[in-house]
Amino acid sequence: MRRVSLTDVFNDPIAQKYLKRSGLAHAISTSFHAFELSISHEVNPDLATKAALLHDIGHYEWYTDGTWDFQRYRENDIHAIKGAERAHKLLIKLGEKPQDAKKIAIAILLHTDSYLPDGELAVSPLQKVVKLADELDEEPFGRHHYRKIELHLASKKIADLEMKVTQAVQNRKKKSSSSTA
Repeated sequence: MRRVSLTDVFNDPIAQKYLKRSGLAHAISTSFHAFELSISHEVNPDLATKAALLHDIGHYEWYTDGTWDFQRYRENDIHAIKGAERAHKLLIKLGEKPQDAKKIAIAILLHTDSYLPDGELAVSPLQKVVKLADELDEEPFGRHHYRKIELHLASKKIADLEMKVTQAVQNRKKKSSSSTA
């Protein structure tokens, strides 16, 4: 059994603060994309959905004269670094297995190349899933961070996704135990 549920993560006050700041609707959509991708890429859906939900919690709001400044954001952004640290701290506080918290944090760290030097970086399947899920939900000029969703609908979507994740994790365990038998 998993120690920390997606719902536990979503309902945490610290997570709520940063999810609302960085775009709750985007975080939830990215989590659903990560779930689907985790199945096709044979990645743990529990880790993938948690990483996707938290992937942007390190965002700083880059405004110039009250308007979102996308260029300034692109030039100065290190949200993945801050987000990885916040997510790791949050997950450990909630009781996540330390090795899983680390995997999730590293997937968050590597979900964007906005701060990385040019060149290829070898990534794990989990890291690839989170990056692809984020890219599937992107809109030009960062508009995806400003889509709105009512909190009660967001909670329902997370509960629905949690059920899918639980079933997928159970199916993975059954498949794993039948292949070793």
